[in-house]
Amino acid sequence: MIRRYFWFALIAVVVAFAASFRGMATFITDVMWFRELGYLQALWVPILSRAMVGFIVAAVFSIFSYANLKVAGRSLGRLSLGLGFRSFDIPMRLTTQRLRAVLLVGSILIGMLAGLETSSHWMTVQQFLHRAPGGVKDPLFGLDVGYYMFGLPFWRLVYSLLMTLVLVTTALVAAIYIVTRSIGLRGTHVTGTMTAKRHVAGLVALCLLLRAWGYRLMALALVYSDRGVVFGAGYTDVHATLPALKILSMIAIVAAASVLASPFMRGEKVVLATVGMLVVASFVLGTVYPAIIQKLSVEPSELSRERPYIRYNIEATRQAFGLDDIDVRPLDVRNDLTLERLLTAYQDTVNNIRLWDWRPLSQTLNQLQEIRVYYRFNDVDIDRYTVAGKTRQMALSARELSLAELPAQARTWVNEHLVYTHGYGLVMSDVTRVSAEGLPSFTIRDIPLRTDEGFDVVRPEIYYGECTDEYVVVGTSAREFDYPAGESGTYTTYEGRGGVRLSSFWRRLLFAARFGSMQFLMSSDMSRDSQVLYVRNIRDRVQAIAPFLRYDRDPYLVLADRRLFWMWDAYVVSDRYPYSQPIEDGINYIRNSVKVVVDAYSGEVTFYTPDPDEPIIKTLCGIFPGMFVPMDEMPVSLKAHVRYPEDLFVIQARVLGKYHTTEPDALYKQEDFWEFPAEVYGGERQTMQPYYVFMRMPGDERAEYVLTVPFTPSGRDNMIAWLAARNDFPGYGQLVLYSFPKDRLVYGPMQVESRIDQDPAISQALTLWSQRGSKVVRGNLLAIPIENSILYVEPLYLLAERSDLPELKRVVVSFGDAVAMDTTLEGALAAVFGAGTAVPRRSAAAEPGNGLGVPAPASPQDSDTGVLSELVGRALQVYEDANRRLRDGDFAGFGERLDELGVLLRELERRGAK
Repeated sequence: MIRRYFWFALIAVVVAFAASFRGMATFITDVMWFRELGYLQALWVPILSRAMVGFIVAAVFSIFSYANLKVAGRSLGRLSLGLGFRSFDIPMRLTTQRLRAVLLVGSILIGMLAGLETSSHWMTVQQFLHRAPGGVKDPLFGLDVGYYMFGLPFWRLVYSLLMTLVLVTTALVAAIYIVTRSIGLRGTHVTGTMTAKRHVAGLVALCLLLRAWGYRLMALALVYSDRGVVFGAGYTDVHATLPALKILSMIAIVAAASVLASPFMRGEKVVLATVGMLVVASFVLGTVYPAIIQKLSVEPSELSRERPYIRYNIEATRQAFGLDDIDVRPLDVRNDLTLERLLTAYQDTVNNIRLWDWRPLSQTLNQLQEIRVYYRFNDVDIDRYTVAGKTRQMALSARELSLAELPAQARTWVNEHLVYTHGYGLVMSDVTRVSAEGLPSFTIRDIPLRTDEGFDVVRPEIYYGECTDEYVVVGTSAREFDYPAGESGTYTTYEGRGGVRLSSFWRRLLFAARFGSMQFLMSSDMSRDSQVLYVRNIRDRVQAIAPFLRYDRDPYLVLADRRLFWMWDAYVVSDRYPYSQPIEDGINYIRNSVKVVVDAYSGEVTFYTPDPDEPIIKTLCGIFPGMFVPMDEMPVSLKAHVRYPEDLFVIQARVLGKYHTTEPDALYKQEDFWEFPAEVYGGERQTMQPYYVFMRMPGDERAEYVLTVPFTPSGRDNMIAWLAARNDFPGYGQLVLYSFPKDRLVYGPMQVESRIDQDPAISQALTLWSQRGSKVVRGNLLAIPIENSILYVEPLYLLAERSDLPELKRVVVSFGDAVAMDTTLEGALAAVFGAGTAVPRRSAAAEPGNGLGVPAPASPQDSDTGVLSELVGRALQVYEDANRRLRDGDFAGFGERLDELGVLLRELERRGAK
């Protein structure tokens, strides 16, 4: 029998160990992973903080509850329980020998439950211990905003814990005294032993004192009130609720004193009176009185009552969202720009007008540059690069490995984890250039990489990216596939140190348990020098290290020092900034305080801080010492590609749509709200999103990389303002707002879209294309302020039936009341500005760095004759090409060229009429 129980116990132990071993293996390999990255503190600080917070709370709960229950337990010396018709006594040995153990175990259980619940609030405690001042005081109490971010949440947590502890203990102690009949009621008179009455009275008084402190915390939290017309304490909160909370706090203190003195008084009338007063006053002063003030005093004169508090809200919201230092510039839009002025003073702007949107470009890359089915372009990123000494806008996309596309018979463990280990290279194209076939002009392309314009990539392998979700083992005897070449392909060996070495059988066993694969133990391809690369998806990798940050939706690829990097913007946010208006997800404070850089080859992760004095990031630096690196230490080659984050810009722009005004009356009346304009993309109406452009802004001396978006009045289509964020140092992060006149019409994007639709020549061309089964995709409409004018540019792409290869066929330009369409940007500019200045056409590859090759204008002596001659020459070329396509049986191409010839002839007719 004993032997049978032994085997049962042994089996149970083995099963329990096996069930927990995978969890232990995962934890141990996590420790290895964090150590390899150099971020062990990111693992241990949360674990130790949870343990410390949980232990302290558990100890306080256990000690306090046990001490009180032990005192109350003395009344259990001879316990008599009434059961209706009889009673019995618990022997003395139960109460003296086992009662303390029962009470101790119960107290420890209470403490453990409280500790486990509170341990999840470790960050609140750590932020309080390492709190940093915000440098701004709230307008109601004059306290630093850092107190509201870090101090008040901590004290509210402490208050809720103490109140829970005292209430639970009071209930248990009172229950013991009632059961033992050491305390009871005779009518309205409390009877019992003096010890019991003093004990319960002391606990009740402590509850009331805590409640008095709670009223103080509630008063401080009025800066988060949503009762008024805006967020934050309003007139009713300040003149009714705040005084009421002060009175209630004093009543609670008086009630605590009366309860504490009650055991020594003959009657309970004073206690009942004070406690009853607190209950009644809580309802009358806390609910009824503020409602009366709101209804009778505030609502009849709401604006005059709430005006100062609306001003507090405006100032706090602009501070919290980084809108208090905007450079506001009035722009008197007259649309008097000339083509000569445009092409002399603003040639950098014109040469960088973006013609390729990321969506059609993504389709084109997948068709032309995937090369093999197992490669994938996940995203297209827009950034600026220096080409031949000039800044150009480039589109970049990483060629990542997609194992899901491998043939089923090739999806073996060896192939998926030892052979196909990485993606290869990138594609880069100038977004201002178009080939003769209407396709992108690639600067970096193909496999192996072919590069132009002086670019070079020495580490094209992508071991860490947006699609790298599987672990791989490198440094094995199995050759790693590098890229396809010939019949067998080219192979490589990983030379980095981005993984954990399989230097022992123990390590191989741990990874076999973690990944559920016996191949770690059985494979003969692995050696002591082999490495496991895991958590390779850059999103998972970064968030595993710093889950307390909020991240941008889109990491972007960077080519710097001939290597590939990922750059990802991260934010610190809060919902505790006093008086600041929350947005949809509840936050009312945000800063882009972290720039994360991930090496696509080694997996190294670095967190850079542009503003180390920002209060939240300064607090986090105290919690995680050594994790964050000052932005000054970022290599210059990487700093050249820092972008202002789009998610932050969208949030700021939407808040600015309401809070561009600093006048309370305007915000209250909601008469001057702005919104993002609508545009037509791909034939569908949608909300315009911000876009990056390289341009010289009105009033500036040089061109720079900016993120921009126009504004229209709420419910209207005319443009009212234009916002830009600088991306280049030293002006990085500066917001510039151009406000337009309100006494005249400035066309907005949707109005320009309507005018494009109403143009007979453009409308006819779009209709003809659509009738032949092709799909016309209208690209993003760019609104570009230049001096006192607004230039609109919209590319048009043609997507043939049963094809996923968009081709850029036309460019539409709108300026003032004129709209023109041409096969090139320079042709559309010449047409829309009239024939005063000729803009000769150049091929995409005519001059490096020249985009579409918009040159300086011709001399003033040039006349319309040159333009007409050029149009005639182009018409003859199109005519000849159309005939050639007809002879070759390319009827679709013939139709396209015929349409183009029609556009040219109408332009000749228009210019001839002049």
